[in-house]
Amino acid sequence: MKEKYLKVLARQYPTVDSVISEIVNLQAIMNLPKGTEHFLTDIHGEWEQFSHVLRNGSGSIRTKIEEVFGVRESAATKRGLATLIYYPREKLAKVKQTEKDMDDWYAVTLHRLVEILRRVSSKYTRSKVRKAIPDRYAYIIEELITEKEELNDKQAYYNNIIQNIIRLGAADIYIETFCNVIQHLVIDHLHIIGDLFDRGPGPHTILDTLLNYHSVDIQWGNHDVVWMGAASGNRACIANVVRLCARYNNLDVLEEGYGINLTPLVTFCMKYYGHMDRHAVHKAIAVIQFKLEDQLIRQNPQFEMNHRLILDKINWDKGTILIDGTEWKLNSTDMPTVDHNQPNKLNEDEEEVLRRLEYSFAHCEKLQRHVKFLFRKGSLYKIFNGNLLYHGCMPLDKNGNFLEADIYGKKCSGKSLYDELELWARRGYFSKPGTEEKEKGGNIMWYLWEGPKSPLFGKEKMATFENMFIDDKAASKEHKNHYYDVVEDIAVVDKIMNEFGVDPKTAHIINGHVPQEVKKGDSPIKCGGKLLIIDGGFAAAYHEKTGIAGYTLVCNSYGLRLVVHEKFTSAQDIIEKDSDIVSETIQVEKFPNRLYVADTDNGREIQEQIEQLEELLVAYREGELN
Repeated sequence: MKEKYLKVLARQYPTVDSVISEIVNLQAIMNLPKGTEHFLTDIHGEWEQFSHVLRNGSGSIRTKIEEVFGVRESAATKRGLATLIYYPREKLAKVKQTEKDMDDWYAVTLHRLVEILRRVSSKYTRSKVRKAIPDRYAYIIEELITEKEELNDKQAYYNNIIQNIIRLGAADIYIETFCNVIQHLVIDHLHIIGDLFDRGPGPHTILDTLLNYHSVDIQWGNHDVVWMGAASGNRACIANVVRLCARYNNLDVLEEGYGINLTPLVTFCMKYYGHMDRHAVHKAIAVIQFKLEDQLIRQNPQFEMNHRLILDKINWDKGTILIDGTEWKLNSTDMPTVDHNQPNKLNEDEEEVLRRLEYSFAHCEKLQRHVKFLFRKGSLYKIFNGNLLYHGCMPLDKNGNFLEADIYGKKCSGKSLYDELELWARRGYFSKPGTEEKEKGGNIMWYLWEGPKSPLFGKEKMATFENMFIDDKAASKEHKNHYYDVVEDIAVVDKIMNEFGVDPKTAHIINGHVPQEVKKGDSPIKCGGKLLIIDGGFAAAYHEKTGIAGYTLVCNSYGLRLVVHEKFTSAQDIIEKDSDIVSETIQVEKFPNRLYVADTDNGREIQEQIEQLEELLVAYREGELN
C-alpha cells in the first residue's frame, strides 16, 4: 500500500527537486502566524447588521489601521479610512460630492490602502494572497504590496504605478479591489454557530453572501433545521416556517425572497377567518401546525412528547385547556377547522393548502440551493483547532449526566446522540422521496427544532400554543435543559470536552442559542472561559431583552477576544458619519505563546504531507522509484 501511495504521489512530484521545493514551501507555511477566526451566532435574518460585522471583522480592520498608522494619522482620518474599506463604492460616491482635488485624494488613499494590505497580507503566503485578488488586477496589486529591495528609489517606483492608475481612470476600481481584498484577508475563516433564519428580514440575502465567502463552516441551529426540514418536504417543518414568518411580519421572505406561493393559504384564510392579514395567516397555519405535530407525536412515541398533545385537551364548552395537570383559561376557542371529535384531523382545504406549500418548497430552486449549502458546509457540531463548536447544548440530566434518547430504536447520548441525529437529518434530505428513511429523517429535523432532548432546542417544550391562546404567562414558561444550570461546573464542562475528544486544558466550548441578558448581569464567559455562550441578541427582537446588539468572537494568533456590539443603526448612517458600531472588546484569553500554522488543524495536515514527501524523497534517493 505504501509503495502504491508513493507512486501516486510521484505523479504530482516527479523529481527530487520538485519534492524538495514542496517540502521547503510547506515548512515555510508552518511558520506563518495562525489565521484569524471570526465567530458569529444567532443572526436571525438581520442582514444589514450581519453584513457590517462581516465587513469590519468585529473591529479587526480598525485594529489593523491603528497598527499601521498609530499617531501618524488623525482619528478622523482613520475612521474615514475604515468606512472606505467597509463600503468602498458608497464611500467613494460620498467623497466625490465634496472633494475638490480627486487626483490628490486618490493618490493619498491608494498609498494608505497599499500599507494596510501589506500589513494584513504579511501572515500569508504570496500564493494565498494572489488567490484573494481578482486575476485582472493581481499583477499590479502584487507589485504595489511587494517590497523590492533591489530598487534604489522604491518610492518613485510605487508612485509611478499609482499615478498611472489615476491617469488612466482606474482609481475607483483599484480602491474597491484593495478594500475587498483587505476584508478577505483580515478574516481567514468564519464560523456561523447557528440560527441564520427567522425574525429578521434577510436570511436569504445572508445565505447568498455566505455562498461566496472564502472560508466558512456552519453549525446548524434549530431555526436552520426547521427550514432544512421544510425544504425536505416535512409538513410540520413547513407549517412552523410559515407560522414564524407570519409572526415576525416576514412573509416577504417567503414570497419575494424565495418565491413561495402563499395564495392558497391566503384564500383559505378568507374562507375560514373572513380576512387575510398576517394575523389570520399566523392563526390559520398555527392550527394546521398543531394538528400535524399531534399526528407526528402519536406516530413517534420514542420522541417522548405526549405532554405536547394539545388539541384533545381543550374543553370547548368551558373555554379551557388542561396542560400538565393544570387547567388554563383560553383567550379564544375560534379554531373553525378543528373537529372537536377528531381534533388532529386535517380537513380537505387544509390538505390542499399543504399540498401546494409542499410543492412550492420542493421546487424553490433558491431555497434548495441554500439548504444544500447548509448540508455541505454545516453540521450539528464541529471541532476546529481544538475548540468544540455547537449551537445549543449538550442534553444533560439534573446531575450533569448525558441524557439518553431513543433514535428509532438506537439508544444514544453524548456525542453519539449528535452523530445519530445528524445522520438522520441528512437522510431526511437526501433519501429518495416516498421512502421510510426520507420520512423518518424529516421527522428528526422537526424533533431537532423542538424536541425536549434535542441539542439544538434545549428546553422542555416550545410553548407556541400557550403564547397564542393563554393570557396567563405562567402557562408559557419554557424550562431549559439542565446544561444551563451546570455551565460553571468544571467537571461537567471537562466531561463534555472529553466526550468529543478535545483537550480540556486548552479547548473552549463555543455555542449560542440562549441570549445572555447583560443588563441583568449575565456574562457570556462561563466556567472561567472554558465555555462561551456568545448569543448577545444579534436580532433586533432581542435588543431590549439583552441590553446590547450581539456578541461576536475573534481568535487570532495572540488570543481570544469577545466583542460586545452596541445597537446598529444603518449602513447609510455609518457611511455618512464614519461612525461604525461602537463596541467593547473583552480579552477572554491571551495565549502564552503566539500560535502559528503548525499549531492548527491545517498545520497537522501539512505535517502529514511533509512526512509523506520525505518518504518519497528517500524512495527517489534509494532508487526505489525512478
